[in-house]
Amino acid sequence: MSDAPMSAGPMSAGPLSTGTPLFHIERRRDLDAAPVLSALGAESFCETFGDLYRPEDLDAFLREHHSPDCYRRLIADPERAVWTATTQEGETAAYASAGPCGLPVENPPPRSGELLRLYVLGRFQGAALGRRLLKTALDWLEERFDAVYLSVYAENHGAQRLYARHGFEKVGEYCFMVGEHADPEYIMKRRRA
Repeated sequence: MSDAPMSAGPMSAGPLSTGTPLFHIERRRDLDAAPVLSALGAESFCETFGDLYRPEDLDAFLREHHSPDCYRRLIADPERAVWTATTQEGETAAYASAGPCGLPVENPPPRSGELLRLYVLGRFQGAALGRRLLKTALDWLEERFDAVYLSVYAENHGAQRLYARHGFEKVGEYCFMVGEHADPEYIMKRRRA
């Protein structure tokens, strides 16, 4: 997860209350998107994992990894990319980000990339947004890097199945800190076609 636990982010199942809306996916380069991404990242993380942590650990994590400044740095970094999925009404429903690998991988190839985050708000899950954003990010990563990694919470079985369907296999484990709480994480590497 390099800079966010569940980098593969909230992927738990949840039905849409209305018909499946259409989404527009675009790469974000505008720093004005940072507050929206900050709110979406914090909301989706808390929806899926918030009850796992003491309030002080969760607050510390959100301040460090989901502040608007964190997202401004992410957007401004030329080595990284961020994409959002927006409804026809203009609501940001999901996002993904990718860049150079920062995971504790043993002997990684020199040019290794990472799916940093993939977050979908609960009310939009079940609309194939996770798969669409994953494909967008993987296409970008495959063009730039010789190896592609991600990390996922050990208990996030739905996300692990999604990644396995896209060629990822577990290659390691580590602990990711959320405040003072250590989360067991799996590191997954994508097989080359």
